[in-house]
Amino acid sequence: MNDKASLKKTLYFLGDELLNEIFDIGIVKEVEAKTELLKNGQYIKFIPIVINGLVKVITQFEEKELLLYYIQPAQSCIMSFSSGLKNEKSKIVAITEENSTVLLIPMEKISKWVIELPRINLLFYEQYELRYSELLLNFHGLLYHKLDTRLLDFLRRKARLTGKNHVRISHKEIAAELGTAREVVSRLIKKLENQHLLRQHNDTIEIIMPV
Repeated sequence: MNDKASLKKTLYFLGDELLNEIFDIGIVKEVEAKTELLKNGQYIKFIPIVINGLVKVITQFEEKELLLYYIQPAQSCIMSFSSGLKNEKSKIVAITEENSTVLLIPMEKISKWVIELPRINLLFYEQYELRYSELLLNFHGLLYHKLDTRLLDFLRRKARLTGKNHVRISHKEIAAELGTAREVVSRLIKKLENQHLLRQHNDTIEIIMPV
């Protein structure tokens, strides 16, 4: 089954008419890892649906970053949808974590479908519920978990999302996504390594998943 057929099967609840419109109008684009799909402060021209790969969404403030959520296959970006409908500038940055294939739908079509083909709202209602739950978990972690626990949870989640126990990420990138300093991350990674919870290699971190 090809990627488009798989995506159609996953998004069956949108109905054949809307799915046909999406694939007739949407632009399929192969995107390399570490590519910005959406920048902070730009107007929304396209809404992405990930076909395969992984996209991270972060917020930036005064040169600091914080990870909000990941967009996985058959998912989209609720914050882009919200800003696009209101014709507001983006408040987030979307970056591919790995080589990805995305379906780009023109915002003007989305705005039209909201009225004429209202099933499109089902996709974003689902995304809203998913992201709301993720943000609650993130806030819970910020409030109740120590940074070493958050760091380990972050790396384990990344391993699950990519399907790889060796995560290619720098201490600086981890610090940016967790909202802390690189020196703190380096110290905590060494601590977790001494606890045999992970291993550092030249350009990756190996996560030892619990049995």
